[in-house]
Amino acid sequence: MKTVVGVLYGTVVFEPDVRQDEQGFSSCTFDAEIADGAGLDSRGLVQDCHTRTRRGGVRGLHVRIDGGEGKLVRCVHGSVVNVAVDLRPSSPTYRQWMTAVLDDVTHRSVWLPAGLAHGFQALTETADVCTRINRIHRSEYDLTIRPDDPELGIPWPLPVSLASSQDKAAPALAVVEPMLSEWFGELL
Repeated sequence: MKTVVGVLYGTVVFEPDVRQDEQGFSSCTFDAEIADGAGLDSRGLVQDCHTRTRRGGVRGLHVRIDGGEGKLVRCVHGSVVNVAVDLRPSSPTYRQWMTAVLDDVTHRSVWLPAGLAHGFQALTETADVCTRINRIHRSEYDLTIRPDDPELGIPWPLPVSLASSQDKAAPALAVVEPMLSEWFGELL
């Protein structure tokens, strides 16, 4: 498995070796030693979440406001464009965003440290995304930022055909920006 430093401060992209054979393929999609070597604490990954989304659907931009949560994200079926936005005021990549195509061919995954808003758009008829997080999910700390916030200018590759009512009603980044330093503090 190869690791590549991501565009946003603290992000890591994992690119596994995929071995094709007459039955299909095999691939190691997570290796604790490699993850630890890339700066993650693999022992801290405590919960897995699985989401299915239809083509054109957008989920996010989601973030947790009680200090955030780190997420290891991969697409186990289909294809998505994964988006992360750095909301850490003291980060050198503050307010910048990055995208990565995650799919069931390359089996690439991306580590997103706490303080990044996360979203994705399904590029295939259905797409299943699995997220391994380093804190037990607590919905009372969820916050969503508008995925179509014009200030961020994220170029979703397909017309946005579906979004949850929560995501549609989400505020723009400018509305919540005054609270970001309280929520995410200084980088360590």
